Amino acid sequence: MPPVTRLISSLILLSFTAGCSGAEWVHPTRPKDQFTLDYNKCQADSMRDPKLQQGIQLLIIQATERCVQKQGWRLVEKE
Repeated sequence: MPPVTRLISSLILLSFTAGCSGAEWVHPTRPKDQFTLDYNKCQADSMRDPKLQQGIQLLIIQATERCVQKQGWRLVEKE
């Protein structure tokens, strides 16, 4: 992944998690630090989709979140 794309990905993920400070992604069998790796892989896969290559960030984020949910990650409210 090019450095600029990695930076943009990190900023999007940071802004998303900052906006949802009362929630976190959890997985029943994977450690929390695995989420970033899974998210980045899903995002890279989503950006390869010809329908999403126009760069509409909301659609890329939604596709990425669907991908991590298919892997078993769930966004839950912090207690």
